[in-house]
Amino acid sequence: MTGTVETGLGQRTRRLLAAWAWVVFAFLYVPIVVLVVFSFNASARVNIWGGFSLAWYGEALSNEVITSAIRVSLIVAAVSTAVSVVLGTAVALALDRYRFKGRRALDGTIYLPIVIPDITMAVMLLVFFAEAFKFIDSFGPRFTLGISTVALSHIAFNISFVCVVVRARLDQFDRTLEEAARDLYATGWQTFRRVTLPLIMPGIAAGGLLALTLSLDDVVISAFVAGPGSTTLPVYVFSSIRRGVTPELNAISTLMLTASITLVLGALALQRRRASASQQTQVL
Repeated sequence: MTGTVETGLGQRTRRLLAAWAWVVFAFLYVPIVVLVVFSFNASARVNIWGGFSLAWYGEALSNEVITSAIRVSLIVAAVSTAVSVVLGTAVALALDRYRFKGRRALDGTIYLPIVIPDITMAVMLLVFFAEAFKFIDSFGPRFTLGISTVALSHIAFNISFVCVVVRARLDQFDRTLEEAARDLYATGWQTFRRVTLPLIMPGIAAGGLLALTLSLDDVVISAFVAGPGSTTLPVYVFSSIRRGVTPELNAISTLMLTASITLVLGALALQRRRASASQQTQVL
């Protein structure tokens, strides 16, 4: 009798947990579905369905201000991701493999861009660029806020995220594989290129994907350090939404969402392909 009661309680608990999981799932994804659906709304009023139409996508992609913002976002994201992956991976390897003076200080400060508020880092970077440009201007050349300052700002916080992700991968690394490579007379560079790098590549790819996503998504820091002609797409959307939500903004947001999903699916497909290739190599 007791076992039957416990079984009934267990079933009710599982049902309640399943129902709660569906509630959380709906809370997260129903707004996204509504956004995507209303991006195809023919009506100029967001909350009134006027039929299916692709007109707002055409208007968004033909708007020179929007296309300029998209171009700036892609340039900044590509540059910041590439530089952050290289520097973040190098810092992760240095902290994991070597002992040097100031290592503990570097290990602590690498987490600052992750834990401090975005507004604080935005003000810090703006003050830094203002003082740096004032010093450089005293020698003749003049610099202003623009795409370069936005890219440098994104690199400043993306390095930390890449470093943390790569270090997590290095914690699971089997160092005996490197020792075996050296026993087979491989040089330090050959060991890194043929053993270390392929094994930590999933972590590097994950860090790069995270850096790319954060760069494409940043609003606060980009708004502070951007100059004329260097407005990113998230900053444009944020400034435009103050005048009201329009189907054009819904279309832009849907395009950004599609790009993010495509990046995630591409990264997962690449990791699966590498995992299958590694399993085939082990079998052979």
